Amino acid sequence: MTDTETQNGLPGEQPPEKTAKQLEKEAKKAAKLEKLKAKLDKKSSVPAVQKEKPEKKVKETKESAVYTANTAPGDKKDTSGSMPDAYSPQYVEAAWYAWWEKQGFFKPEYGRKSILDPNPKGKFVMVIPPPNVTGTLHLGHALTNAVEDAITRWHRMNGRTTLWNPGCDHAGIATQVVVEKKIWREEKKTRHDIGREDFIKRVWEWRNQKGDRIYEQLRSLGSSFDWSRVRFTMDPSMCRAVNEAFIRLHDAGDIYRANRMVNWSCALKSAISDIEVDKITIAERTMLAIPGYEQKVEFGVLVLFAYKVEGSDEEVVVATTRVETMLGDVAVAVHPNDTRYKHLLGKHLVHPFCKRKLPVIADDYVDMNFGTGAVKITPAHDPNDYEIGKRHNLPFITIFDDEGKMLDNCAQFSGMKRFDVRRSIIKALEQLKLYRETKNNPMVVPLCSRSKDVVEPMLKPQWYIKCDKMAAEAIKAVKSGELKIIPEVHEKIWYHWMEDIRDWCISRQLWWGHRIPAYRVVAPEQKKQDEIWVSAHTEEEALSKAAAKLDVPRDQIQLARDEDVLDTWFSSGLFPFSIFGWPDETEDLKAFYPGSLLETGHDILFFWVARMVFFGQRLLGKLPFKEVYLHPMVRDAHGRKMSKSLGNVIDPVDVVRGVTLEQLHEQLAESNLDPKEIEKAKQGQKQDYPNGIPECGTDALRFALCAMTQGRDLNLDILRVQGYRFFCNKLWNATKFALMYFPQGTTYQVHEPTLPSDLSPMDRWMLSRLSLAVSRVNAGFKAYEFPSATTHCYNLWLYDLCDVYLEYLKPVFTQGSEGQKAAARRTLYTTLEYGLKLLSPFMPFVTEELYQRLPRADTSCPSICVASYPTDAESPWRSEDLESSVDTVMKMVHLIRSTRSEYNITNKQKTTVHLIISDPRAEELKSLFRSLQSLSNSELSDEQPPIGCSILTVSDKIEVHLVLKGLIDPQKETAKLEKKKETLSQTINKLQQAIAAEDYAVKVPIEVQKSNTEKLAQSQGEIQRLEKAIETLKLM
Repeated sequence: MTDTETQNGLPGEQPPEKTAKQLEKEAKKAAKLEKLKAKLDKKSSVPAVQKEKPEKKVKETKESAVYTANTAPGDKKDTSGSMPDAYSPQYVEAAWYAWWEKQGFFKPEYGRKSILDPNPKGKFVMVIPPPNVTGTLHLGHALTNAVEDAITRWHRMNGRTTLWNPGCDHAGIATQVVVEKKIWREEKKTRHDIGREDFIKRVWEWRNQKGDRIYEQLRSLGSSFDWSRVRFTMDPSMCRAVNEAFIRLHDAGDIYRANRMVNWSCALKSAISDIEVDKITIAERTMLAIPGYEQKVEFGVLVLFAYKVEGSDEEVVVATTRVETMLGDVAVAVHPNDTRYKHLLGKHLVHPFCKRKLPVIADDYVDMNFGTGAVKITPAHDPNDYEIGKRHNLPFITIFDDEGKMLDNCAQFSGMKRFDVRRSIIKALEQLKLYRETKNNPMVVPLCSRSKDVVEPMLKPQWYIKCDKMAAEAIKAVKSGELKIIPEVHEKIWYHWMEDIRDWCISRQLWWGHRIPAYRVVAPEQKKQDEIWVSAHTEEEALSKAAAKLDVPRDQIQLARDEDVLDTWFSSGLFPFSIFGWPDETEDLKAFYPGSLLETGHDILFFWVARMVFFGQRLLGKLPFKEVYLHPMVRDAHGRKMSKSLGNVIDPVDVVRGVTLEQLHEQLAESNLDPKEIEKAKQGQKQDYPNGIPECGTDALRFALCAMTQGRDLNLDILRVQGYRFFCNKLWNATKFALMYFPQGTTYQVHEPTLPSDLSPMDRWMLSRLSLAVSRVNAGFKAYEFPSATTHCYNLWLYDLCDVYLEYLKPVFTQGSEGQKAAARRTLYTTLEYGLKLLSPFMPFVTEELYQRLPRADTSCPSICVASYPTDAESPWRSEDLESSVDTVMKMVHLIRSTRSEYNITNKQKTTVHLIISDPRAEELKSLFRSLQSLSNSELSDEQPPIGCSILTVSDKIEVHLVLKGLIDPQKETAKLEKKKETLSQTINKLQQAIAAEDYAVKVPIEVQKSNTEKLAQSQGEIQRLEKAIETLKLM
């Protein structure tokens, strides 16, 4: 048997990992049987004469256990009491985290004198992708933390000096918007009403009240951060690092100031980055609600209007999706080969509202087959027109102010809001008989993700970073293998972005954030140039720099500090070294920079990962990390993006603690969704969570997220999370049951790499399966293949330990010798300890709870989170030959179970089995079968099989003869099977008739044809089995 054959199933039958639905089905089935039993018991106890309808009882639900011991926060949890009957997430997760934190298990200093001391096992350093200070936990955070914590805990348990550094981002725009809304709601004042200084104070007050909420939520997920090193991007040490980086880059010429096109949010009155722009696709005319406008605004149309040719009756018709921008038109462009307009090249068109003449110019950019083939050019308000304007040296006329109102160069429209002009200008064009038509036009509307306002391309003086050289170095790092991007598919995206990179606009017109440490210099008349800027930590330093630069006395210079702040991504880009005290040469910087790994979502590969690489290489001469692992984006079970209006945004706390459908509806009511959207969202919730979300616990959520981490998207099915909650229960019950085999007061150690020679084959088999799991889980972690690691943990516990080994042990502990029992106990203990350690990075709470209850001989390790992780060297017990033999025996077991089920033989009735084996392993297989015969409620006989047995074929060399005589009524069973055969025959006839139809291959869909062929083969195989069973019954 190969590794791949066994990794996903039960030895013998090799079933796949049970899905959440299967586990749920089993639970429901058990509940129904229990209910039926209770009903029958009740019926039998009630006298027959009683006709009164019994009073309907309220269904009793067993309360989940809760930890009630008087444990002070930070003290070790009391595990001396008995284990609750069933797994309870609330009970299990109580008290552990505060103790872990207080003991310093998550600090790199734990267990060593100095962080600078070399560790032969190496080190592992990773920084958190800092969540926004405004944020609350969402499933994206939960995925990030589940994966990152699993990786961190695995490295820590492997003995490496380990640091996972927490932190939080000041989130410039998001935080400013939240606080502005709060002030308006409470005081009906804008930030301008209260002034910059007071507004910043208010933001800090808000941050101090709310800012640690996200940290508490991260703790609740079990994330093993070193909280003593937590950093907020606006901490004084971080501000100093930001200023230093800006000053160094500005002095070196990497940062410069220029007047260029930016994404402008009129609501925020600031430039915003591309990642803060939501691109909404519209197929046709659509009315959208825009902040600041009472009436909805029209999008998804092309407006066609005419410009008259100067001194002629001719006209040129142009089309636009933003008709208000015609007030900034400075030219009309046509293709140089367009014969329709060749005679107009060099002539001018007359602007109907502004005293302006527009030249007709030729440019290859124009598509002569689109629209009229003539394009209006507005260089100050369109990125493509901006490039054409530069090529043809056209004037750049800005027509909007920062709030989106028309400037005084817009004739009668001056002072009006831009979308009010959109309506008014069409009426004005109609009056001048220049309006031609409005028609549907698919388009993309750029919305500011924070304010929901329409983003306006605007020309603004801003600060930029030159990126070409830094991008070239970043490409070289990946191509040389110095920086590894995982999965490799993202390398192409990396190269594409780096090769097409533009300079990065780093200034924002906000108040909250790192104020740019740049000063505009106002010098004496004779020394005045266009614009002079110096950057410095203080005004004093700036004066000295300016005086030296202009060679004038300091007292003749005036300075004005830039009002703008830096893009939030600027400080985030410095995060891997600013958190360690850079620019100072601190111990932490020496010990922890560069880091080992950066783990994050693939959506911010460019916005964050690339910037960290730029700054690390440019400012420290070293890459900030060696590997980048990019996880998928979380979507709902249907593959849809998480959206409040769809009702599919789920708070991880609701998955951990459980929530009713009514409570989910209440959360929608408290949100800021439109009433129509709330109704739509409620329907979505009702469809996906008709019974709410059951309590799953942190461990099950973490395990589920890691188990599904592959590809570009992760479609999160809550039922699968619930399936892993059932797995936790299985884990709990299996350990509780196993602990009963260890006599009171006894302690145990794991097996040595060299096993005792007299160890039984089934003990060796269990250790072989454990050895495979150790190897595959470690390999999964090394290769970031988390589904492989979780599958092997799951299979070890559920299929190998629970389904086979624990069942095998029952007769050993009732009938075996003391030597057999002792060997079995040590094997069982080894499986439990190693099995819990393997699971611990994924499920820290339940594994700690169970580890503390193990009868360990060596109690020197206080916690599973600092215990040593199992290694291949410690568990060299793999035997593929033995696994193959057990696999064969388990096939026998499953065939016997299946046959017993077909003949409705109860568990109380034992069957006799005869094995006919021509395989060279005959004696080994018979011996193994005797060890496992209790799993099939059977007993092996060495005598010749009698007539009337059911003959089960395992392979061409192995037959199982199952004695049924005396256990069943042949006539009754024959009648049942004949009826079943008749039903199957009808199914086969129908399918054969359908397939034989002349137009079957043409008219019937391929999927249906495939399904019919499979169904036919299945039914024919079933009939053969039934005929064989009927023949067997005739012999009885």
